[in-house]
Amino acid sequence: MFRDRVDAGQQLAKKLAGYANRKDVLILGVPRGGVPVAFEVAQALHAPLDILLVRKLGTPRQRELAMGAIASGGVRILNEQLIAELGITEEQVAATIAAQETELQRREQMYRGVRPDISVQGKNAILVDDGIATGSSMLAAISALRTLQPKRIVVAVPVAPSHADEQIKRVADEFVCVDKPELFFGVGQFYENFSQTEDSDVHALLERAAKTPLASHKSEKRRAT
Repeated sequence: MFRDRVDAGQQLAKKLAGYANRKDVLILGVPRGGVPVAFEVAQALHAPLDILLVRKLGTPRQRELAMGAIASGGVRILNEQLIAELGITEEQVAATIAAQETELQRREQMYRGVRPDISVQGKNAILVDDGIATGSSMLAAISALRTLQPKRIVVAVPVAPSHADEQIKRVADEFVCVDKPELFFGVGQFYENFSQTEDSDVHALLERAAKTPLASHKSEKRRAT
């Protein structure tokens, strides 16, 4: 049981200690609830923090059924087989993408402001959320992140059902999880405080992280003097 997302992030950071103080590491929080967890991880590891926004592309008749996803960095993934099987037209696909791209851009602007995203290419990207339930959103995030050419993808969460281990390891390079209970009903049951993370909270944490000097920068300054 975690007190809140801050406590969860601090506990998760201990399991990621091997990635501390490395210039090739980038922490990516999944908004909204994953960002407070990711912030604590980034602070503990002295690594930069950014977000990976993912929007699933629901089919026209069943919005919960994903025919693809879009993500930060202009990533677009389509399940061509499903689209063909359901007879979804190019016009329907284009309309769905346009609507979700508008929402993704709105959130990017809200969270980042004018700050550009941090390049993922060649980095050890640690993808952090506050937990995994069904795994569908995380799988979409991993697929999207892979197209940005990181050196390695590490999925890190405080809690996930036991079956998630095999599911995530099939597509990520490493899976780090504090607690993998057999009896799992939802992520919130493992937090004493699982209150909603607001958009303003995400923006504030990204601003704080951007203003925090990294350990490598500090050591370079000390050597210079």
